Amino acid sequence: MPTITLDALAICLLPCLAIAWLGQRWAGGGWEMLRATGRMVVQLLVIGFALVFLFETPDPWIGAAVVAVMIGVSALISVRVVKQGKRNALVRAAIALGLGGGLVLAFILFAVLRLSDPVYQPRVIIPIAGMVFSNAMTAITLATERFSSATESGEGFDSARRAAWTAALIPQVNALLAVGLVSLPGMMTGQILSGVDPLIAVRYQIVVMAMILQASGFSVAIFLWLSRPGGIRGPARP
Repeated sequence: MPTITLDALAICLLPCLAIAWLGQRWAGGGWEMLRATGRMVVQLLVIGFALVFLFETPDPWIGAAVVAVMIGVSALISVRVVKQGKRNALVRAAIALGLGGGLVLAFILFAVLRLSDPVYQPRVIIPIAGMVFSNAMTAITLATERFSSATESGEGFDSARRAAWTAALIPQVNALLAVGLVSLPGMMTGQILSGVDPLIAVRYQIVVMAMILQASGFSVAIFLWLSRPGGIRGPARP
C-alpha cells in the first residue's frame, strides 16, 4: 500500500479550501468549516502519537482508563440535546454505555476474537472500543432526542419508547441493508488496501457490523429501561 507523505497529505486538504469558499459564499459557514478541518487534522495527529504510546504500553490499567474516558465523553456527547434533567440523563447514558457497550466489547474480544497470551492487547482493544462506544453514543443521542420530544408532546412512556427505539436503530439497520451493495465499510476497505485477503476482510466486517448493532441496541435498551417511570429520571414536568 502506498505511503502517504506529508506533501501528499497537504495536497489532499487543498480541495477543502474550495468547499469552504463555496460555503462562505452560499451559507456563510466557510470559516467554521476551515476551523473544523484544521481541528480534525490536529486531533488526528495528536491521537496518532497517543496511540503509538498506548500500543507500546503493556499496562492494562492505562487501557482501562482510556475506555473509561471513552465512556464518559460518549455519555456527555450523547445527552447534549437534553434540555431538562440533563444530569440524570447523563447518569443513564453512562450506565447504558458502560453496561451495553462494555459487555458487547468483552464478548467480541474474548468470545469472538479470543484474545489470550497476553489478554491485554491495546492494538486490538482500543480501536474496537472506539467503534463500540462511538456508535452506541450516536444511537443513544437519537433515542434521547426522540424520547424527549415524544414525552414533551404528552405521549405515554410505551409510545415514546417505541419511537425512540425505532429512531435510534435506523442508522444501524440502514447500514446492514446497504453494506456490500451501496457501501464498502471503512474497516473492510482499509484491510483490503493493506493487502488482506478480501474474504478475511469480509469476516472482520461481519463481526464489526454485528458488534455495532449489538452495542447500539443493548445500550439504547438499557437507557430506555432506566428512563421508565420509577427509573433514573429528570425532574417531573409541571
